[in-house]
Amino acid sequence: MDQIMHGAPVDLSFRSLSRLTDAWTETPCSSLRPLKKNSERKYLSCSLRLSNNSITDLCDLHQTVCHFLAEPSHLAWLDLSFNKLSHIEQVLCELPGLRVLYLHGNSIYTLSEVDRLGVLPHLHSITLHGNPIETNKTYRNRVISALPRLKTMDFSGVTQQERVLAKLWHQSNTRCRNSRKSLH
Repeated sequence: MDQIMHGAPVDLSFRSLSRLTDAWTETPCSSLRPLKKNSERKYLSCSLRLSNNSITDLCDLHQTVCHFLAEPSHLAWLDLSFNKLSHIEQVLCELPGLRVLYLHGNSIYTLSEVDRLGVLPHLHSITLHGNPIETNKTYRNRVISALPRLKTMDFSGVTQQERVLAKLWHQSNTRCRNSRKSLH
């Protein structure tokens, strides 16, 4: 496990991939730390970089993680930045070990989709800047409220004050929604 956690990232960035299955024939970039493989030729790593491609959906994410990683359930860092993703897909919620998720520079436009990531028990760092959702005036409050275990968002630390404000914002919004429902 320790060897896996500290292994170099499996880097498939800048490959012009439009589908995750296209990655399966690629050889990851080599970095300063060499990638180690197990006897099944799978990588001893907990990090997968798929940034700067043209990926539009994540329907084959599970198979892709299993294709490359010796211990897919230990995936802790996933970089999907600078792709063409327009949704935060449910498949991301099926990565229980995920700690760091980079989604910046995509086309995500529904802020409420961030809520589904709240099921990830170890997610402590996320990037979402450079998506249409960033223009929503409640963007940072909403994300911090939905993901209360965050330590960093968009490469900046989440402060205790922001947590308090996000919680108050969430409670106030919930009350407003409930009172509107009772009026109808």
